Amino acid sequence: MAFWNRILKGTEEAYTYDPDREEPVLQKSICTGETAAGLRDRENGRFRELMLIRSDHDLQTFMRRCGLKEKPRTVY
Repeated sequence: MAFWNRILKGTEEAYTYDPDREEPVLQKSICTGETAAGLRDRENGRFRELMLIRSDHDLQTFMRRCGLKEKPRTVY
């Protein structure tokens, strides 16, 4: 029920992460060009996908949820 309440009310949850261990990045596929937004572990480079980026609105949503002021770097 909590899921539908968030959808109907239009509220967004902030992504919580430790900036010392993870960094927000955009991961772009070299084959399809698909872009996914997520968190990359600074130690081992493991990527944790949080959302698919299909438009500028999706990118702005990701940046707002992560508390970013600038566009995150893109990794391939």
